[in-house]
Amino acid sequence: MASTSAQLPSDSSSSSNVIRRWSHDVFLSFRGEDTRYNFTDHLYTHLLRSGITTFRDDRLTRGEEIQHELLKAIENSRCSVVVFSKNYAESRWCLEELAKIMECRQEFEQIVLPVFYHVNPSDVRTQTGSFGKAFTNHEINWKNKVQIWRDALTEAGNISGWHVNVNEGTRYESEYMRAIATDIFKRLNYKCLFVGKNLVGMDSYLRELISKLKIQSTDHDVRIVGIWGVGGIGKTTIAKAIYNQIGHEFDCVSFLENVKEIHKVKGGLHDLQKQLLHDITGENLYISNISQGAQVIKNTLQSRKALIVFDDIDGDLELLECLVGEHHWFGRGSRVLITTRDRNLLHNVNDVFEIEGLNHKDALKLFSLYTFQQSLPEEDYKILSNDVIHYCQGLPLALKVLGSLLRGKGTSEWESELHKLKNIPNAKIQDVFKISYDELDRTQQAIFLDIACFFKGEDRDFVSKILDCCKMFAESGIGILEAKCLITVSNNKIYMHDLIQEMGWEIIRQQHPKDPNKWSRLWNPDDIYRAFISEKGMKNVETISLELSRSKEVFANMKKVFAKMRKVFAKMKKLRLLRVYYSDDTMRKKYKISLPEGFEFPRELRYLHWEGLEALPLNFDPENLVAINLKCSNIKKLWKMKKHHEKLKFVDVSDSQQLIKMPKLSSMPNLESLNIEGCMSFCKLHSSIGEFPDMKFLKELLLEKTGIKELPSSIQYFTSLEVLNVSLCSKLQKLPDCFAKMRRLRRLYMRGTRVKELPSSIGYLESLESLNLWDCSRLEKFPEMVKMKCLRELHLSRTAIKELPSSIGYLESLEFLYLLSCSHLEKFPEMVKMKCLKELYLNGTAIKELPSSIGYLESLESLHLSRCSHFEKFPEMVKMKCLKGLYLDGTAIKELPSSIGYLESL
Repeated sequence: MASTSAQLPSDSSSSSNVIRRWSHDVFLSFRGEDTRYNFTDHLYTHLLRSGITTFRDDRLTRGEEIQHELLKAIENSRCSVVVFSKNYAESRWCLEELAKIMECRQEFEQIVLPVFYHVNPSDVRTQTGSFGKAFTNHEINWKNKVQIWRDALTEAGNISGWHVNVNEGTRYESEYMRAIATDIFKRLNYKCLFVGKNLVGMDSYLRELISKLKIQSTDHDVRIVGIWGVGGIGKTTIAKAIYNQIGHEFDCVSFLENVKEIHKVKGGLHDLQKQLLHDITGENLYISNISQGAQVIKNTLQSRKALIVFDDIDGDLELLECLVGEHHWFGRGSRVLITTRDRNLLHNVNDVFEIEGLNHKDALKLFSLYTFQQSLPEEDYKILSNDVIHYCQGLPLALKVLGSLLRGKGTSEWESELHKLKNIPNAKIQDVFKISYDELDRTQQAIFLDIACFFKGEDRDFVSKILDCCKMFAESGIGILEAKCLITVSNNKIYMHDLIQEMGWEIIRQQHPKDPNKWSRLWNPDDIYRAFISEKGMKNVETISLELSRSKEVFANMKKVFAKMRKVFAKMKKLRLLRVYYSDDTMRKKYKISLPEGFEFPRELRYLHWEGLEALPLNFDPENLVAINLKCSNIKKLWKMKKHHEKLKFVDVSDSQQLIKMPKLSSMPNLESLNIEGCMSFCKLHSSIGEFPDMKFLKELLLEKTGIKELPSSIQYFTSLEVLNVSLCSKLQKLPDCFAKMRRLRRLYMRGTRVKELPSSIGYLESLESLNLWDCSRLEKFPEMVKMKCLRELHLSRTAIKELPSSIGYLESLEFLYLLSCSHLEKFPEMVKMKCLKELYLNGTAIKELPSSIGYLESLESLHLSRCSHFEKFPEMVKMKCLKGLYLDGTAIKELPSSIGYLESL
């Protein structure tokens, strides 16, 4: 992920935390005429034999300026070896090199190793002897450089190095060379790890990880950071790269790879302890048992500044206690990295670095490097390459595997492979994901498969409540799946990587590869068709999700399926979840499905979602249902049975144009959400809802675009109601004055109704966050907002409102206020406490002026006064430090206040 060539990561411990790329391990600085063909040449050879890439000046490209190329080579080397010989100081080029080397030592903490070849280190330090004589000439010709050179020599002379003087007879030159090469190898390859080739997108990861590790912290604290992500996302690669980059800054380092796999082997934990101790001490310490090993590790680490990486940790308690330990095990300034797929293991760390997939650009580059050995795909393969990128969804492992698989193949072979992948996932990729699946218990595996085959993209709370009624302990299970990166939850929706979903599908298929009628879950229309037509098996089926929008042919085939439904459904005693739906709105409204006579839904059914249904069975009894969704049906009424349905929590009959009657809501005492939106024939809410006092759990009542004319006063008993939507109810003219008790109501939508006035009790909705009265063209007056302390959004655009209550200026939480095209509004009240207001829209109003208090709105970012033709004067803008947009086109304003020049954000 970092570089596309075999470059070692940088030491990067400068204050800027710049991630450097090295072209060489060692830069050799020497006086050519003194040592080029003897000592330096032999040393160069020893270094190369040790695998140390070394730069010396005879490698310069001809025609290039020597000084520039030398300085560039110094900057791009991890270490500089300076061979001080008798005539070294006579060369100004050598002295320039040395000055640059010492500069890099300061700026990048480059390693500098001096070799004093037949010279006294004190002569280098103090510029005496041959070095003093050389400076006699430099003082005359290079006065402006002399002090820089002297400082560099003094600093270099004070660094511990090698004093090579074979005349003393203590050692042969060859022994010095071997010792120097060995020392350099140890310094540069302190257990440096091979990271791999074709690494793309690493720099941003390393910058963020370095930030979380706080390498430059001066408080010498111990920091433990977790690297968390799905299998194949690059956790180990990133850990290796950061280990190589910063390892030289620690007294001791250890990288324990594949901890989980080693731990599974008998004696694995004991072996891991011994490896860690060996890495730290360099010795093979004897430990008789795991408990002793834990104590020895603790005692050994407490006095050392260590960098330890525990790669791929699982949740075994003994492993965590006896190997990973706690903060107080480690010496001051130590850093510990833990890579894992399980977020729950990282509760005692200082920070967590979550790795996400590559973006499209980086993904395409990585794939192309493996497929075409270049950064972009070949012209004939561009479209196909993008298909692969879409399939892999940024997962590096998948990009590498498929890139290698497709390398050298023609376009027709690519098309064949991609078609195959849609039906048979790549085994190498799937095996990586399945490790996490295999760690789940039976119930967690069932939840995973339900999400993969049925619930992907659904609301987490909704899924939890349905699965809880299936005795699956969903809240805990979903948390485990999220912690193990098998799902993600965003905006409370459950998502799953497509490749992980395919792994779930493959697990189901492997139950009986050629017999979908024996599978536990069905989701593919072709497989469902085969299963139903065979009329065999079906006893194991727990979930069916049938999407009918793929083609008219699919729908035509499904008519054959529906004809056999009575017999087949009678076999499905285990069916818990059923969904028949359209992703295409046109088909949803056009096609209707009739159930065969005598049809019955299985009693174990917990969730029924069937769009476009003509009618429910005559004997339909939702005894065990938790949720029922009958969008776009032709149903006139739900069921006739007069009994309580205590398990039912969610009812959605939206866009059922013929619906005229609902069962009494009191028959569904645990109902949480009722959606009747778009049911134009439904107009008598008060006659169908029953006794309201029993409704303790209803949170959502959606009546948009229905035919209702009024809301009953008994709605006040919905004390748990959070969302009430009566928008586009064009016959609704009046609201009951009963909102005072609805203390949990957060969103009230009344857009496009014919309401003339609002009841005063609306001003007491203390939890209300959003109120939408857009297009209520008959609304002339707004009541006082007595307790609307939580209101964030207020939409009053295109109303007939003439004035606003003074209390609006005290809405401390209000962020967005819309009054567009309120042509009768002439005055805006003082904005006393509107400290959170960010956007104010007054376009097309009759306002002539704004109160002076508007100039004190510190949070205001956008102010719209376009088409306010009577607006003539703008007040002083005293504290509008956040204002970014001011729109005054179409106003009568003649001049702006001088304070506008101080608006820094505008």
